[in-house]
Amino acid sequence: MMERAYGFDEVAIVPGRETADPEDIDISAAIGGVKLELPILASAMDGVVDPGFAAVMGSLGGVAVLNLEGVYTRYENPAEVLQEIISVPREEVTPLLQKIYKAPVKEKLVAEVVSSIKEKGGPVCVSSTPLSAGRLGPVSREAGADIFCVQATVLTVRHTSTRYTPLELDKFIKDMGIPVILGNCVTGEVAYDLMEAGASAVLVGVGPGAACTTRGVLGIGVPQVTATMNCARARDRYHKETGRYVSIITDGGMTVGADICKAFASGADMVMLGNTFARAKEAPGRGYHWGMALPHPYLPRGTRIRVGIMGGLEEILFGPAKTDDGTQNLAGAIRLSMSSCGASSVKEFHEKSTLIIAPEIKKEGKIYQRAQSLGMGK
Repeated sequence: MMERAYGFDEVAIVPGRETADPEDIDISAAIGGVKLELPILASAMDGVVDPGFAAVMGSLGGVAVLNLEGVYTRYENPAEVLQEIISVPREEVTPLLQKIYKAPVKEKLVAEVVSSIKEKGGPVCVSSTPLSAGRLGPVSREAGADIFCVQATVLTVRHTSTRYTPLELDKFIKDMGIPVILGNCVTGEVAYDLMEAGASAVLVGVGPGAACTTRGVLGIGVPQVTATMNCARARDRYHKETGRYVSIITDGGMTVGADICKAFASGADMVMLGNTFARAKEAPGRGYHWGMALPHPYLPRGTRIRVGIMGGLEEILFGPAKTDDGTQNLAGAIRLSMSSCGASSVKEFHEKSTLIIAPEIKKEGKIYQRAQSLGMGK
């Protein structure tokens, strides 16, 4: 059996019968009891989020997720390590990162980076793989973390191994006592299982990230519109059955405001972005971005890419936009798209928006734009 699945470039949002003033629209979100003015998270990637970036993101109303198994918890001076990653020739990136990420994660540094973000205000969200969560979770919580994320290429409640004892997600969440995000997944069945385990939010997406090569290496994944819809249906069913609302976070595959708006129309409560924020002047990668699974010692599933720097974080989130390509003023794009459907909140957008299959919509009538993008016109 084979089903058709859809990505962002293949669908469009149908404007509604009524519209609303964009300034009246509430785009706030929540992860458990943690309220966010912006429904946007920055990905837990070393080239995107360091303690300084996390503090700025928090001050602007969103939240940045810090990777607890990254260079910031392995090295006393991560700036030197980042410079080495950025400077090395492309063909040497994978071996270098495999070497760099062999250094042990130090619990002392985990506590220090969490505390440094906490001191600057705003929510502190940190992430680790399931294998390390049992050790790093309590350390980060005691240091002041507000949200913990257990993240894997594919995360399921039913995991088996003869080499180690798998993390019991339900017990871990109960012991942590703070909201826990679980991911990643792409099907309603797995999303529902993660909700039953106690997740406050579920990450949706396997392999869509700009610096991720999982789909090319392993051949797994589901396009993000279909994946988000699958998991959103599971969220609605779980909410109806239990009365507990679990946020859906579409993670990856979005490059412009239109993609983000389509993610919300597909049922997302929030979005997680990596490539977009790697291009901020506050990002530690200074215009470079690399996948989380790139340092894998046996089967790397990422690459280092040059994304450049397009502006400050505030400009990317709130504008005013200096480009016409949908990469700046993301909050404004969300509000205006929602207003076109007469939705006053993200949840209302789920109810009022309609998606249609429209693979040609980006090309229709755009002959001159396409010609100029190919260098055929001025």
